[in-house]
Amino acid sequence: MARNNFQYEKRQRELEKKRKAEEKTKRKLDAKSAPTSDSEAGQADVTTDGADAVAADAQREDSTAPPSVA
Repeated sequence: MARNNFQYEKRQRELEKKRKAEEKTKRKLDAKSAPTSDSEAGQADVTTDGADAVAADAQREDSTAPPSVA
């Protein structure tokens, strides 16, 4: 009676997991680097504008704060 080669099967499972992880990483990088539709591009602009607005608010708060006594 033939025995199972568990090491071979385990290695094949590991290779499959690694291949899937690489594909997932590639998809994520592709999605970040080139938005495919206008709606995605618009969302990226809103995020950037929101960050700029937060930075501007922080600057205003710093300029309106009373001078600190050293």
